Amino acid sequence: MIVRDKNNSFMLLFAWSGTILPSVLPALLIVVFLSSFLVYLSTHHYVSVPAVPAIGFTIFGIILSIFLSFRNTACYERWWEGRKLWGALIAYTRHIARDSHVLTDQRRNVLMYRIMLFTHLLRDRLRMQNHPLDFYQDQSNFSLLELQQFPQKLNAAQFCLEAIQKDLVQALKQGEISDIIYQHLNQHMVELGNIQAGCDRILSTPLPFSYSVLLHRTVYCFCFILPFSLETSLGIWTPIIVALIAYLFLGLDALSAQLEEPFGLQENDLPLDAIVRSIEREMLDSLGVDIPPAVQPVRSNLS
Repeated sequence: MIVRDKNNSFMLLFAWSGTILPSVLPALLIVVFLSSFLVYLSTHHYVSVPAVPAIGFTIFGIILSIFLSFRNTACYERWWEGRKLWGALIAYTRHIARDSHVLTDQRRNVLMYRIMLFTHLLRDRLRMQNHPLDFYQDQSNFSLLELQQFPQKLNAAQFCLEAIQKDLVQALKQGEISDIIYQHLNQHMVELGNIQAGCDRILSTPLPFSYSVLLHRTVYCFCFILPFSLETSLGIWTPIIVALIAYLFLGLDALSAQLEEPFGLQENDLPLDAIVRSIEREMLDSLGVDIPPAVQPVRSNLS
């Protein structure tokens, strides 16, 4: 996710890193070249290209704007829902840190480290990657072999929650906690499972492929037809106006494609590494041990 000072209008106007411009620049250059070439042919009277009827082009643009707006809204809703789920994850880890003081110190330490491990596993599941988990070997009561087998499990995050649940059941059976306290702590585990289910729903259910392809093709067709509609009325200004309009439509199309998958590693995706580290720092601070440094933006990009 891009972290940048938005109060500097000049820097914001000429920003390059983290913007959508690098992704649409090749198509934008083609449209500008086509516009310039068309203007050159027309001004030197080499060829006279019939203009696209304005009424048809206007209706085409209005319909495209409506559908593009709908897709961007749907994609932003997915991005925002993902952020709300991870915000809820932060809140529930804080609840667990407070409510787990009823446990013995040893059992609470294991619980806290397994919750931290759960957040790591959930992030890796959503990003389809694997990070080393050796840090949790001594504190989470998982052997090195078990930690090494986590990436091969069908749902490693769920397996970690099951291990936490078994530990709470054992504490209940041994009389360390009452059934009321067990139900209260168990409710937090249920909420963590619900958060994972919500993230899995976003990950496994993208916007319909045929809809995205149809809109993507339509945007490109509109931008390539644009010079033929505006050249007769704009003259030498055609490449500039066409570039601005094409940048808007191509940029919105590319931006919606990024927001559709909020858990990835693109520059506009959610900063899951920073969120996981924030949870880890707060829980380690609650345990009274040394905390790692916070994740810092790299070139204004917080991963």
